[in-house]
Amino acid sequence: MRVQDDSEIVASYIPLVSFLGEVVGRNTEVVLHDLVDIDASVVAIVNGEVSGRTVGSPATDLVLRELEEDSGEQVPYRYSRLSNPTRQVLEDTVADLERGAAGFAFSSGMAGIDAVWRTFLRPGDTIVAVADIYGGAYDLLVDVYKEWGVNVVFADLGNPDRLDELLQAHKVKLVWLETPSNPLLRLVDIKALAAKAHAAGALVGIDNTFATPYLQQPLDMGCDIVFHSATKYLCGHSDVLMGIVAVKTKELAKPLHDMMVHTGAIAGPMDCWLVLRGIKTLALRMEAHCKNALDIARRLEAHPAVEKVFYPGLPSHEHYELAKTQMPKGIGGVVTVYLKNDTREAANSVIKNMKLVKMASSLGGVESLINHCYSQSHSGVPHDVKMEMGIKVGLLRFSVGIEDVDDIWNDISKALDTTL
Repeated sequence: MRVQDDSEIVASYIPLVSFLGEVVGRNTEVVLHDLVDIDASVVAIVNGEVSGRTVGSPATDLVLRELEEDSGEQVPYRYSRLSNPTRQVLEDTVADLERGAAGFAFSSGMAGIDAVWRTFLRPGDTIVAVADIYGGAYDLLVDVYKEWGVNVVFADLGNPDRLDELLQAHKVKLVWLETPSNPLLRLVDIKALAAKAHAAGALVGIDNTFATPYLQQPLDMGCDIVFHSATKYLCGHSDVLMGIVAVKTKELAKPLHDMMVHTGAIAGPMDCWLVLRGIKTLALRMEAHCKNALDIARRLEAHPAVEKVFYPGLPSHEHYELAKTQMPKGIGGVVTVYLKNDTREAANSVIKNMKLVKMASSLGGVESLINHCYSQSHSGVPHDVKMEMGIKVGLLRFSVGIEDVDDIWNDISKALDTTL
């Protein structure tokens, strides 16, 4: 079989030129170019009297400009690390949901957090982070940023006045919040802390993973940067690993965009499509998560195997009043408990005796999951620090799904009974 050369391929389009000329009429010129020879590029033309060109005429300035743009820096989506149409749609969608100026999708949650910190922190800068921070973020601050020369301060910011003391003692560059926190679902007053930080010239970032934009929009409360582990609720189906960041201003977006492009930890287009699929049902899912989680939390409070339940939607939670004003639409789908039998054996017994609820390191999917935070989400945190955080051996974190609530409860209740 003989392979056609380029000139034969170009010639095969000549009949199409004649056809299009008849369709568009005598006042519109239709031209076919062969760009091998720019000085005589016209190989077929219909209605050439419009411009006076004939076969053998050179390419026009318009064609030359198009060629220059198509071969240079102006070509959109020319390389996926720089930009991708599916990723762009997701980034714009989350930015809109968070009411931000721009969004950025990363290959994992930790890649997103790292990009933010690496963009806005330098050796000698101080970051103040909530004491009960996610275990992976704690490890990154202690093992990487502290070693890099960043002054890392962990603090209980449940009382906003505590931040005043730290702002006086340090030149703080960034305040990093996480509310509700993982796994004890502690809240902090976003508006109060953001106002104090800004008055001292500090930026404010927040991990909004547990709340999602449906339940909480921190940029409207004064934060500059909002982060999501999109692996969790934004995706909602436990089939993606991703982090997403939204920023409040274009001025913050530019350096973060450059960091993302230079370091390359971008989200792939298929993962972006999957998260966009999940966002379509975010409101429905979060309503179901909130309803089921509150029901399960109330039942857990009455179970004899449970010492304490952590859920800000319960009057017994220390931040119940703040939750009512800061998260009026709902608290989310995570419920955490202390077992009365505070042992690894008791925790294992609960996990092993459940059939519907599965053990997993992640959360936020439509299915109910359980996590032993001491050995999973916070495994890298030293024992004494875990004790200070309140992460006991007998702590269990439930990600309450959207299944029938009685089915969820029957599974959990029977498993808890094995510890009595």
